[in-house]
Amino acid sequence: MKFMFSQIAAMVNLANQRSNTRLLVRFLLILLFFFILYSTLFHFLMGFEGQEHSWLTGFYWTLTVMTTLGFGDITFMSDLGRLFSIIVLLTGVIFLLVMLPFTFIQFFYAPWLEAQNKARAPREVPETMSNHVILTHFDAVAANLVEKLNQYNIPNVILIPDLQQALGLHEMGLRVVVGQLDDPQTYTRLRVHNAALVVVMNDDVTSTNIIFTIREVSGDVATVTNADQDDSLDILHLAGSTNTFQFTKMLGQALARRVMGLSMKANVIGRFDELLIAEAPVMRTPLQDQTLAESRLRELTGVNVVGLWDQGRFRLPNPQTRIGASTVLVLAGSGEQLDRYDQLMGSAGQPDEHKGPVIVLGGGRVGMSVARTLKRMGIDYRVVEKKTTRVQDEHVVQGSAADLEVLVAAGINDTPSVIITTHDDDLNIYLTIYCRRLRPDVQIISRASLDRNINTLHRAGANLVMSFASLCTATILNLLNPEKLLVISEGLNIFRSVLNHALINRPLHDLRIREESGCSIIAVKREERMIINPEPATVLQKGDELILIGTAEAERKYTESYPSP
Repeated sequence: MKFMFSQIAAMVNLANQRSNTRLLVRFLLILLFFFILYSTLFHFLMGFEGQEHSWLTGFYWTLTVMTTLGFGDITFMSDLGRLFSIIVLLTGVIFLLVMLPFTFIQFFYAPWLEAQNKARAPREVPETMSNHVILTHFDAVAANLVEKLNQYNIPNVILIPDLQQALGLHEMGLRVVVGQLDDPQTYTRLRVHNAALVVVMNDDVTSTNIIFTIREVSGDVATVTNADQDDSLDILHLAGSTNTFQFTKMLGQALARRVMGLSMKANVIGRFDELLIAEAPVMRTPLQDQTLAESRLRELTGVNVVGLWDQGRFRLPNPQTRIGASTVLVLAGSGEQLDRYDQLMGSAGQPDEHKGPVIVLGGGRVGMSVARTLKRMGIDYRVVEKKTTRVQDEHVVQGSAADLEVLVAAGINDTPSVIITTHDDDLNIYLTIYCRRLRPDVQIISRASLDRNINTLHRAGANLVMSFASLCTATILNLLNPEKLLVISEGLNIFRSVLNHALINRPLHDLRIREESGCSIIAVKREERMIINPEPATVLQKGDELILIGTAEAERKYTESYPSP
């Protein structure tokens, strides 16, 4: 009862409930009028039939008939009395069983429930929050980003204008704030002036309004904005965007650079001071089917193979690790060392048995970005697109990618690589299985919109899979803390670590960092000098800083075993 009274008091005290309460009171007064009227007529009609009853009995009869209980202990004997009973009964059905519940729910309970929901959804962040990341849109990319931010203990909040969506995310354990995207007060309540970054992944028009609104509150907070159209780059910059990317174009460029057998050069994917991280495909190169010891890469070029991508999984190599056709090497070295690697691969290149064009399935923004990148690389290509395009290009083959005749016309029998770029993961899986059946030896590179489908695409036959969500997440994380963390791809990170006291004055070959944590030391920064790919006999000194590479899980194990002093 105490709980009931507290809830009723809370409802009555709500300012926006007052008008609805008045409507409900009016309805109850009308209902009371009918109740008194019917009780009075009951006495007159009973007297007409020669029956005498008390006033309490009249109220009792009216209540039982109007509520359709109808005990039957008091009844009329005349037709007029029975007609009156029918009228009372119908009035009770309409007023008590139909209109009363509807009125109560519509004007009283529903507004109270909405108020309770609004009270559950936060309207601002705590005053003590700072260096947090604000997201103005929630989708698969935002979900992936929030997961990574939580992993690195970076505070974050999602701005949601829709109350029901906010409540749903709140129930999932995410920090959300309800507010309008174009209201400066919203960003004041979000403490945007203390934020480390604002991530704006809405459509171009909405993003422009959001950025312009944020600049009314804070002129120096860093922002990351996605631009779908080329024309939006300048507009978003004029609105005040700090960092504007075309992530779909970036994904297309990354997919095109993964084509194997056509370009044997190492593709630089990250930079940590003068240390460069590159990926190098192995298919149809002299390294294929050799062990790392047999390749003598470190001896010939100075680069260090710090990891391998094989069927979408990253693993640490050892001298006896055999390099397969689908392997992608992760190399660490200086610019000069990578140049020597490129010269070695260029001088020892093997002719490609397939001379056909690279086939790009999907002519959307990602697919056309792949095509433009291949064109700049001087690689012949064909784009298969089902929809009619306004661009008349001999490289575009119109038709369904699931049609064998269309694929044959595009060159499926001679192509060295197939790049699947649609935004529908189900379709990408279907096309991967189909192309693998047609060409068991072809390289298949696929886009994944959702990270959970990466392994499925690999099982379907894709050699390489790139996730749109992971690309966006890696780019944003690199902007947050570029001096300490560099996210390469799919959870592969390079990070700095101040030397733990347990490692001082010990040579690298005595440490078991790789075995215990899964991380590899790729450089040692000593004062102003960077020792890239240090020798196993290198002795660590006080004040040294380690540069390590590993997965997110390996990084967590290392920091737990060797915390910074």
